[in-house]
Amino acid sequence: MTGNESQISKLKGNLMMSDNINSFVVIPARYASTRLPQKMLLCETGKPLIQYAYEAAVKAQLPIGVTVATDHAEIFAAVQGFGGQVVMTSPDAKSGTDRVAEVAANRPDVDIFVNVQGDEPEMMPMAVDQVIQLLVDHPDVPMATLCTPIRNRKQLESPACVKVVRDNHLRALYFSRSVIPHPRQWSDDMLTAEPPLFYLHLGLYAYRRDFLLQMGALPQSSLETTESLEQLRVIAHGYPILCGTTEHNSTGIDTPADYAAFVTREKNQGN
Repeated sequence: MTGNESQISKLKGNLMMSDNINSFVVIPARYASTRLPQKMLLCETGKPLIQYAYEAAVKAQLPIGVTVATDHAEIFAAVQGFGGQVVMTSPDAKSGTDRVAEVAANRPDVDIFVNVQGDEPEMMPMAVDQVIQLLVDHPDVPMATLCTPIRNRKQLESPACVKVVRDNHLRALYFSRSVIPHPRQWSDDMLTAEPPLFYLHLGLYAYRRDFLLQMGALPQSSLETTESLEQLRVIAHGYPILCGTTEHNSTGIDTPADYAAFVTREKNQGN
């Protein structure tokens, strides 16, 4: 049994624990994108980019539903075109989290909301179930996310790849675009260490509804503005973020090169 199969089996065995807790997936999809204009609508593979994240999310077993939250009519039409659920949110929303919160404000029947990044087309459905299960299993934690081991030095040193360090209870201590922990002396053996030394943070969050609705009122911290990482606001205000581990590395699409590499992978899978 592979690592991913083992995780899937364990999750399936725990699904009954979530029967009295409703969870819901929201995929925020902003039209404007600085480095890759209109990326949610790119469709060189035959599908718009946003469709991949949606199709993965609806295969998860725990959520009662999935919707895209967008600010633009073209994305709205594209999602309807492939049969997906979609809602319009305020064009003034400052972040994807704000779009998820806007949906949450109208869904008092949902206990846990999952923020799935629309630009991560290779996300696994089991990741959605895993991040929900973290909050089910730890009722004292308001927010959860996932990370995966880093085994490549180029990825480790890339500012586009957000790293996370955790305490012994798997709660995030810090997120950074820099290398953390930062070795005083480098050794290639660090990339193969067990347990892993370096972790890549994946763009997937689960929040308890009440906490999600409060997040927007938290003042930005200097950590958040310096690193340009919204989750640092949560840590700066003393709230715990539980960070589970998955072996599957889901790569975000931020640049034309990222998208070209994804298109190549998709075409190779089809051969």
